[in-house]
Amino acid sequence: MTPAALQECLDKMGAAGINQAAIDNFRYYWQQCASGVTGVIREDTIRPLLDPPQLDAVEVDEDDARAALQQTVIIKLNGGLGTSMGLEAAKTLLPVRDGRTFLDLIVDQVRHARSRYDARLPLVFMDSFRTREDTLAALAAHADLVVDGLPLDFLQNAEPKILADGLGPVEWPADPSLEWCPPGHGDLYPALWGTGLLDALIDAGFRYASVANGDNLGAAPNAELAGWFAASGAPYAAEVCPRTINDRKGGHLAVRIADGQLILRDTAQTAAEEMEFFTDEHRHPYFHANNLWLDLVQVRDLLRERNGVLGLPLIRNDKTVDPSDPTSPKVIQLESAMGAAIEVFPGATAIAVGRDRFLPVKTTNELMLLRSDVFELGTDGRLHSQVDRIPEVDLDPAHYKLIDDFEFLVTVVPSLRGAESLRVRGEWRFDAPAVVAGAVDLADTGTVQSYR
Repeated sequence: MTPAALQECLDKMGAAGINQAAIDNFRYYWQQCASGVTGVIREDTIRPLLDPPQLDAVEVDEDDARAALQQTVIIKLNGGLGTSMGLEAAKTLLPVRDGRTFLDLIVDQVRHARSRYDARLPLVFMDSFRTREDTLAALAAHADLVVDGLPLDFLQNAEPKILADGLGPVEWPADPSLEWCPPGHGDLYPALWGTGLLDALIDAGFRYASVANGDNLGAAPNAELAGWFAASGAPYAAEVCPRTINDRKGGHLAVRIADGQLILRDTAQTAAEEMEFFTDEHRHPYFHANNLWLDLVQVRDLLRERNGVLGLPLIRNDKTVDPSDPTSPKVIQLESAMGAAIEVFPGATAIAVGRDRFLPVKTTNELMLLRSDVFELGTDGRLHSQVDRIPEVDLDPAHYKLIDDFEFLVTVVPSLRGAESLRVRGEWRFDAPAVVAGAVDLADTGTVQSYR
């Protein structure tokens, strides 16, 4: 943990052509890691967020909403490969519904909003070095997307994985690409700054950004939200959703007692002995949807003031250099969460939205739901729920976790509209029309069964 180890990392980034903003941010997080910063947020230092504004209760003039959306850019996080599902390309290229991918449906959502509100509404993806090529190839089929010469993507920065022993850059000649990693989606801000895209958007007349994960099809362009955010004058706003027992692991916002500032607390920032508070949906009744609204001018002002380094809380991610080889050297990935920026913007706020704004796909459980009759695909590119309560799906990860296994076993998605829950253990084939009603628990029989 010497200055020489840090300099080796910085030299490696410089040799790779990494921009200065990314290098400065890496230096900050390396120093945080070297000094033993844990980022733990104690329960007695915060109070729950209990009464955020409710979207269904705010009143926004239709003309004001339209004007705000006309100054908005849509930014989608697109750095993940979906490796936990066995994917080897951008997760947004996975077919979700009727053969259409996340990317296809996002494009449809933006086109619909452009037409309805006469808005330029640029769509920009934050790609990683692993997702950029495939994504741009897919976007080439949508020639009408480009707005005012703005790019369709910008590149998330890359940083060296550092050795757990000594914090120097790891070397892995067997696959040098594994020596690098993205710095988490908190890199949104230095990436916008370092690529020059932030200035380009403001110069083109855009004031606001709606930012969300590319795998969350609920976060469609929303003029009412844009109008509310513009009227608030806030530099930053986060969307939150009412928490249920199924949302116990998700991060939540809280109020820091010391100064009344809103902050984000994630699992990694919670002490083991205080997880009972973190997972209590009654104590912390709203979860963070990772849908953000940014005032681009105020974001630029703060980045200028801090020389491109917002100083978000460190997330230390312990891995092996080759994720598929547990015997390979132990490394640390220095990361941050974009939602943690709420604590560096005085006047940042939050708004409670409906669950329809949060439809992520993290596992094949959610993929089955989105492909089922629980949702209908609208002409606006959105998936509209057809039930009052979305059923819980729990597929055996030993047989359904990877997308190829899921596609092999689920060739015909069953009707789930009348289901309360579907729990599957063992191998069950869904290869013919079938109906799941009420609570269904399919046990492991030791052989492959067909559900009819």
